[in-house]
Amino acid sequence: MLAAERHTLLLARLAQEGKLVAKEIAAELGLSGDSVRRDLRELASAGLCQRVYGGALPVSPAIADYAARAAVQPESKNLVARCAARLIDPGSTVILDGGTTTLAVVRALAPSLSCTVVTHSATIAAELVSHAGIDVFLLGGRLFKHSAVTCGAAAVEAAQTISADLFLLGVTGVHATEGLTTGDVDEAAMKRALASRAADTYVLASAEKIGVASRYRVLPTSEIAGIITDQPHEDPTLSELQRNGTTLIDAKA
Repeated sequence: MLAAERHTLLLARLAQEGKLVAKEIAAELGLSGDSVRRDLRELASAGLCQRVYGGALPVSPAIADYAARAAVQPESKNLVARCAARLIDPGSTVILDGGTTTLAVVRALAPSLSCTVVTHSATIAAELVSHAGIDVFLLGGRLFKHSAVTCGAAAVEAAQTISADLFLLGVTGVHATEGLTTGDVDEAAMKRALASRAADTYVLASAEKIGVASRYRVLPTSEIAGIITDQPHEDPTLSELQRNGTTLIDAKA
């Protein structure tokens, strides 16, 4: 079998089953483990899968640049955002992550809401300028232009000075075994720092983020209060997460 044919087969299997186990594929095709791992490296280099220990997972479309992400699953993001906005109590302090789903959360807030928002996203801060009752604290640091958020040592240090009731966390992948992931190591560290400063962390998980993985782990699902998603809870990833004790919040409810 030619390499191109193997690649086509691997991608079709990945789309069908949601994962590839290198050892199983090698046995099925009569190939060496090295050959399959080489194929997976090539597919990962082309951005067609995310390699993990022992195989590969679907790559998240949410790792595209900020402008491109705005066009991905907009209605799903709006459903998740409206549900998340209802978790913000008047008078509370909430940390808002960066990203297009969190921007939709801000746009779903009641104009009369009074609370305090802490964010490392200049985009989120700018969107909140017109909300008279919301005090905004913008955390400084190196601007990660891909997601329009501040990251790095200065931003992490600034995060250590705050305490919040709630953190609305954006990720690029939600997977039953890989946990919550994103595409940049510094951004992952910043998200962990923010989560450590909130009493409860909820994940904003629109449809394109379920069952996929990115390179860097943010948190295991055991360290969050719940996942807000509009995907049916019968989805294989969500069903497994629920069996493992993760709370799911139905954004359509």
